[in-house]
Amino acid sequence: MNKITNHMPTAELQALDAAHHMHPFTDNSALAQKGARIMTAGKGVWLTDSEGHRIIDGMAGLWCVNIGYGRTSMGDVAKAQMDQLAYYNTFFQTSHVPAIALAAKIAELAPEGMNHIFFAGSGSEANDTNIRMVRRYWDIKGQPEKRIIIARLNGYHGSTMGGGSLGGMSGIHAHGGKIAGIVHIGEPNWWEQGGDMTPEAFGLMRAQELEAMILQLGVENVGAFIGEPVQGAGGVIIPPSTYWPEIQRIVDKYGILLIADEVITGFGRTGNWFGSQTFGIKPHIMTIAKGLSSGYQPIGGSIVCDEVAEVMGSAGDFNHGYTYSGHPVAAAVALENLRILQEEKIIEHVQNVANPHLAKRWAELADHPLVGEAKLVGLMGSIALTPDKAHRAKFAAETGTVGYRCRERCFANDLIMRHVGDRMIISPPLVITPDEIDILVDRAKVSLDECYMGLKADGLMVSRG
Repeated sequence: MNKITNHMPTAELQALDAAHHMHPFTDNSALAQKGARIMTAGKGVWLTDSEGHRIIDGMAGLWCVNIGYGRTSMGDVAKAQMDQLAYYNTFFQTSHVPAIALAAKIAELAPEGMNHIFFAGSGSEANDTNIRMVRRYWDIKGQPEKRIIIARLNGYHGSTMGGGSLGGMSGIHAHGGKIAGIVHIGEPNWWEQGGDMTPEAFGLMRAQELEAMILQLGVENVGAFIGEPVQGAGGVIIPPSTYWPEIQRIVDKYGILLIADEVITGFGRTGNWFGSQTFGIKPHIMTIAKGLSSGYQPIGGSIVCDEVAEVMGSAGDFNHGYTYSGHPVAAAVALENLRILQEEKIIEHVQNVANPHLAKRWAELADHPLVGEAKLVGLMGSIALTPDKAHRAKFAAETGTVGYRCRERCFANDLIMRHVGDRMIISPPLVITPDEIDILVDRAKVSLDECYMGLKADGLMVSRG
């Protein structure tokens, strides 16, 4: 079979999918029994499945479709580039126009002093690059022992061996282990871990774990710290206001490199071009992907500050790269994506229209009996589900049981919201309108109501002892 169509019966598509397609982060045996939901079309913030359901996508695909679905100019650009130069590599002292133009454009948009881009095919690959770049940087500086990178529990930096090791998710480490030279400190998750501390005191405490770990390991052994401005896959954990200023003070004090993983927070998600700008972070390296092309082509990269790039360029070859680093079609599509973001003033739309309206509507969810807190930055939000909001209690049921039930109710109501444990999260396309925000929140309320009634009926509104 060389071609299948959207017009095949759903059951046939599901059977083919189950027979041959291994899904990421999925129990494939269970999915085979249930059958995958088959998406067939997208326009703006809306998806259509093989049964004709019109679904509002509260996750922008996988955090990435910032400009929305159905942008025909993206396909036009891809075809034009394929017709002219479908592929060439950037190894062996060669380059091509799309990679050159995209690197220059990213440097124009990035914070001051961030003028150099090393391309990859994804955020995971880019974080693998960052590991090698950090270690090579310190090698050149005559301090090869500075190999340790400090990251955070519950952070996510991809699922390659390097990216998965940087991330602090035990489930990923359980499937293949992790590489040496990476250690983890606590995450700034006040809701679940703050106890009786104020958010501000908790943020300082968590940030100061970095200093304690540097001193424990020896500053002579620590090369870098990596963190997402907002933890995405960890549950949209928006740090207390005290957290990032203290992290910045510590990395500056000890002279270690700071890597901001902007794979999710980059290109408008937090209401600025980069999350580092939203939180006042001054990184040496920024990881980018997802919103760089709005998911229309796979592409990622590392934005590197002038000082690190100069050091890297002072000592011959950097023996690292990927077949598709700066792929011409992906680069051309990413350029068109950035043009749309700029010319349509989409980030201004987030700042002035979408975020204010969503903030008002999202806050309403905190009044629901199942919701303990509702947090939002830009167009990136989460709600914490709890049986007892006064005590920020966890459910007696295994973590994720309630979140999964809530996600299933959302899906049944043609709303895509993701669950992380017992948190529900959203990250809709940046082009979402106030009317569409109303639909999203209204469907979320219905889904929460249905989940709540089901939990009560099944005796699951019980706090963990």
